[in-house]
Amino acid sequence: MSQTVSILSDLFLRWSGEEPRSIVKLAASGSDRSYYRITGSETDALGTWNDDLRENEAFIHFTEHFNHLQLPVPTVYAVDKTRKAYLQTDLGDTTLFQLLVSEGLTPRVKDLYRQATHWLVQFQMKGAVNLDTSHCYPRSAFDRQSMMWDLNYFKYYFARLSGAVFDEQALEDDFNRLINHLSEAQSGFFLYRDFQSRNIMIAGNRTYFIDYQGGRTGALHYDVASLLFDAKANLPQPFRDELLELYLNEAGSYPLFNRDEFVLQFPSFVLIRILQALGAYGFRGYYQKKSHFLQSIPFAMKNLEYLFKANPPQVELHTLRQLLMQFIEKFADPKPETHLGLKVNICSFSFKDGIPEDTSGNGGGFVFDCRALPNPGRLDEYKNLTGLDTAVIRYMQSFPDTGLYMKNVFSMVDQAVENYQSRNFTNLMVCFGCTGGQHRSVFMAENLSRHLNEKYSLLCKAEHLRRQLWP
Repeated sequence: MSQTVSILSDLFLRWSGEEPRSIVKLAASGSDRSYYRITGSETDALGTWNDDLRENEAFIHFTEHFNHLQLPVPTVYAVDKTRKAYLQTDLGDTTLFQLLVSEGLTPRVKDLYRQATHWLVQFQMKGAVNLDTSHCYPRSAFDRQSMMWDLNYFKYYFARLSGAVFDEQALEDDFNRLINHLSEAQSGFFLYRDFQSRNIMIAGNRTYFIDYQGGRTGALHYDVASLLFDAKANLPQPFRDELLELYLNEAGSYPLFNRDEFVLQFPSFVLIRILQALGAYGFRGYYQKKSHFLQSIPFAMKNLEYLFKANPPQVELHTLRQLLMQFIEKFADPKPETHLGLKVNICSFSFKDGIPEDTSGNGGGFVFDCRALPNPGRLDEYKNLTGLDTAVIRYMQSFPDTGLYMKNVFSMVDQAVENYQSRNFTNLMVCFGCTGGQHRSVFMAENLSRHLNEKYSLLCKAEHLRRQLWP
C-alpha cells in the first residue's frame, strides 16, 4: 500500500469509524492533485492528495466559507495532520461538459447552464462578504500582477512555442494598455477564476461547483467570460447571448452592479480569458506534449475571430490584434473533422457470442478480457442487474483490482487515441468481454466512454451487444 493510500485509509477510518472497503484512484485531470474514490460499508468519500499546502488551505477555507453561505459545493469531512490529504463529498463523475458532449445542447443541458449562471452571481456577490483574503492563492486579488502573469503565460507558452515572430516591446505596450483598461472595472467581488463546464458537477439534475481554490477578489466579468467562451464547450452564440442576459438580470438585483459599465468592459475580459486559456493549451500541449490540449486551439481562435468582428475591446491593441489575426488564420479549421474526426467504437460483449467484428474495415483494435475482475453475476442480488445499475457499479468499485485494471486500460487506450489523432486516423475499436456480457464488460465500456469524452471530447457512446438484456 502506498503512503498516500495508507494516509487516506487512516483518515477515512478516523472520520467514518469504519475501514474502507476500497480505494480506487481516479483518472488524472489537468491538475497535479490526485483523487481517490473511497468506499466503506455505510459511507463514502472522495479522497484528495496534493503536495501544494497553500492550495489545499485555499480550497478548505473557501469550502467552509461557501458552505456557511449555503452555496452548492462539497463538504470537507476531514483533513490529515500533514494538510496534504483531505476527504470531501463524492459528487460522482458527471460534469456539465460531459453531458454537453454526450447529449448535445438539449433542454436539460441548457437548464443546467442556466442554473450555473444563477449560482455564479451568488458566488461572486455573496462569496465576497466576510471573505478572508489571506487564504487566497497565489494572490489575494486579480490585480495588475495577476493580469500580467496571464498575458505572459500566453506570450511565452503559446505565442513563442507556436513559432510566431513579433515585436516584444510593442506587444508589452499593448499588454499594459489592456491592463490599464481592465483595471478600470469595479472590483472587490469574488472571482472564481476557473468557472467552466469541467468544474461543474451534475448530481440529480442539480449543479455543484468545484476547483475554486484559485479564487480571489476581482471584477465580475472574468468568470462570465470563462463560462460563455469555454473553448471546447463551443456554445452557439445565441445561447451565449441568452445566458449573458440572464446573468445581467440576476446581477442587476444587487445595488453595486452597473449594467452599462459591465457591457462596455466585458469584451476586454473575454480577451484576457481566451489568452490565458491559450497559454494553458500551449503549456500542456507544446511544452508538456499532451497533444489533446491542442485540439482546443481552433475553438479558441473561432471565439477570438467572433470577438474582434462583433464586439471588439474598447482599447487600442494594434500589435496584439495583428498577432492574433495571424493565429486565427494559421489555426483556421474549415474541416474540423481532420483534427477531431477520430471515432472510437466501444462495446461490451459476451465471449459466448464471440469477439465482435470491426466493421470500419481497419482490422480491429483492443479486446480486453474482463473475466479476471470480480464477478457480480455470481451473487443472487445482482443476477438481474447490469453494469449500468448503481448497485453493480458500487460493487465493482469496491475492489482495488478494478481500479488497477481500469487505470491500465485507460493508459493503453489514451496512448492509442493520441497517436491516432496525430496521424488523422478515423477509427479505433475497443471491446470489453466477460462471461455473460452483462456486468463487468458493461461497467468497463461505460467507464472508458466517460473517460474519453471528458479527456478528448470524442462523443463516444458505449454499445452493449447482449441486446436481449437492454429495454
